[in-house]
Amino acid sequence: MEQRGSSILQNIDWFTVILYLVLVTLGWINIFSASYSPDNISFSLATRYGRQMMWIGAAVLIAITMLLIDSKFYSTFAEIIYVTLMVTLLGVLLFGSTVNGAKSWIVIGPVQVQPAEFAKIAASLTLAKYMSRYHFKPDGFKSMMIVCCICFLPSVFILLQNDTGSALVFAALMIAYFREGMKPLIFVLGLLMALLFLLSLLYEMHVIIIVIEVLAFGAFYVFRDKPKELGIGILAVIVGTAAAYAVCQWLVPDWPKYVPLLFGFGIAIPFFLAYTYRHRLGKIAAIIGIAVASIGFAFSVGYFFDNVLAPHQRARINHLLGIEVDLQGAGYNVNQSMIAIGSGGFSGKGYLQGTQTKFKFVPEQSTDFIFCTIGEEWGFVGSTVLLLLFLTLLVRLLILAERQKSKFSRIYGYCVASIFFFHIVVNIGMTIGLMPVIGIPLPFFSYGGSSLWGFTMLLFIFLKLDCNRMELIT
Repeated sequence: MEQRGSSILQNIDWFTVILYLVLVTLGWINIFSASYSPDNISFSLATRYGRQMMWIGAAVLIAITMLLIDSKFYSTFAEIIYVTLMVTLLGVLLFGSTVNGAKSWIVIGPVQVQPAEFAKIAASLTLAKYMSRYHFKPDGFKSMMIVCCICFLPSVFILLQNDTGSALVFAALMIAYFREGMKPLIFVLGLLMALLFLLSLLYEMHVIIIVIEVLAFGAFYVFRDKPKELGIGILAVIVGTAAAYAVCQWLVPDWPKYVPLLFGFGIAIPFFLAYTYRHRLGKIAAIIGIAVASIGFAFSVGYFFDNVLAPHQRARINHLLGIEVDLQGAGYNVNQSMIAIGSGGFSGKGYLQGTQTKFKFVPEQSTDFIFCTIGEEWGFVGSTVLLLLFLTLLVRLLILAERQKSKFSRIYGYCVASIFFFHIVVNIGMTIGLMPVIGIPLPFFSYGGSSLWGFTMLLFIFLKLDCNRMELIT
């Protein structure tokens, strides 16, 4: 035990440990400012800052425990940990408690635990275990499907719990997949899907279909520089669309505008498929497939937006996109947050001097909107320092990941960095009005035991792997 302890003390990356302690301490200082009452300062467990102090103590014990566990435990039992967390997420759906509209909590006496925070660890370990195997082919279809299942199965359970923010975090794990050789085309398609999602909310369906058709014909011209053939294809779509429009006007004039466009595109597809088969042009067939899938995805956006997202989530997205302006309703939190951050000016109003903070103008100011407390009391200078601290942490994680001899450790390190990156960007982005309010915590700053413990475990498992970075962990 003494030798193991000495080895950990010698090999651990103390720079990251000190950075962790600094961030946790600054987080507690700002939670105190956001939640204390000037007339009754008490460090009892009845206060948020009192409970957070207790959770920080527990987090330190968790960190020490993660360092004492053998490194090979994390790879050996990765799948068991993953299955256990999936069963737990399913149990939360059946027996969990609802907090703030999300049925994502397990209540154990006075303690509330959110398993979704720990599912990130399980998914990261399992992804690292699978992708470090010798038979893993990053550009293979089977490998890609398994990676997607590992990453997005927890998202499905969490989405059913009505916790959209936590569900979206798992998409960040695809950054680790990209590092290990995922085709750039897949990454680009993912970004295009996100863009198509936004466009589908901003514009009517017939506009989206026209844009997809134009892009498809443009791609056809790039891969097959034949103006005559392209012209025939465009003419076929135009004639088919015009004919469908005439029929619709004659029979059912109230049909949506996109119906003739779909009919015209549908007429052209068989001709293009026959053409690609005749000339063996797999890329053109792929373009057609992507165009059809894009149209189908655009139609699914409406269903997802109207039937999966909660009313307050739809309202927040509409407010962010400028579709609706409701400063007293869906846009209230963000508007008050921006006022608080802007009022801090260059150097801030001073610690415990924030009026927006003191008078509780911003709801959830010690949790999801903790950054506005920093902006108001510490100003531009304090906010910049915090961003530099987070940037330093992310860069350090990438440096540690790249120096690993074990592929398992490297991939897990990238998973950790990706999750931290997503949380930091989205949380700060939503407090300044650049991201929709989806309710995810700022690492080490937002009030809450589950998030603090989850981030601590995520980080210190990697630091333990880094302690044994010269070992081949499989």
